[in-house]
Amino acid sequence: MSVEATATNTNWLDEFKAITKMRLALSVVFSSIAGYLLAAETINYTDLTLLVIGGYCLVGASNAFNQVIEKDLDALMQRTRNRPLPAGRMSSFTALTIALGMSVMGIGLLYLLNWRTAFFGSVSILLYVMLYTPLKTKTPLAVFVGAFPGAIPFMLGWVAYTNYFGIEPGILFMLQFFWQFPHFWAIAWMLDEDYKKAGFKMLPTGKKDQGTAFQIIVYTLWMILISLLPFTHYTGALQLSLVGAIAVSLVGLVMLYFAGNLMQKRDDQSARRLMLSSVFYISAVQVIYVMDKFLVYGN
Repeated sequence: MSVEATATNTNWLDEFKAITKMRLALSVVFSSIAGYLLAAETINYTDLTLLVIGGYCLVGASNAFNQVIEKDLDALMQRTRNRPLPAGRMSSFTALTIALGMSVMGIGLLYLLNWRTAFFGSVSILLYVMLYTPLKTKTPLAVFVGAFPGAIPFMLGWVAYTNYFGIEPGILFMLQFFWQFPHFWAIAWMLDEDYKKAGFKMLPTGKKDQGTAFQIIVYTLWMILISLLPFTHYTGALQLSLVGAIAVSLVGLVMLYFAGNLMQKRDDQSARRLMLSSVFYISAVQVIYVMDKFLVYGN
């Protein structure tokens, strides 16, 4: 293979990673894997592979659709103007083709697991593309709407294994649902000026003020309470030991500390610290849940 061909292939891979937001997509897939492991009595690696590839396809497709719709708005913002579409490195037709192809492939792979997994995956992409994306320029309620598809991946892993939706995946859904508010509001706080260039309305009060910071704390508290519900043992097969509950509480208190710090200082640096702590929190809680299941309960 020539140097020119190698460079072309590398460039294409870079553009594919950008249009599907690979890092974000992989973090979402990680949530699905955690949900699957929480439900699994025995791990079926074929099914797990279908979940990983199918899940990535749907998240990548959602991101590609989003970038097609927001191409002109992305060109207005510093952080997004170098994406493949606004920078002119990829056509809208190509991006749309990728999005459609990955949608079909993702739903098909999840259907091979069971129809409920494919259904929830389909709901996720439809809500993200058809409601959340257009609402971002109209109302701060877009974050509320977007929290629904964003909360599906954690519970999707449980449904993929069990072909069942009940209290266990419901708790996983609620945990990730409430987590998204402090997480995305912290991002919106940091990028408020950039978002305003595109007309995005992401902060609940529309401002980087005490009201927004207070709501961040409220949702963080709800998130912590929900994360501890499995410790009550009234949550079906989803249970948490005392050690696990203490660990989950500690990482929750870390995030709450940074939320309180943002309320006190109301600056971008504090918002960035909250955002980073929220990323750590959701990954840590998922790992703690899984480790608690296998190490404490031996399942």
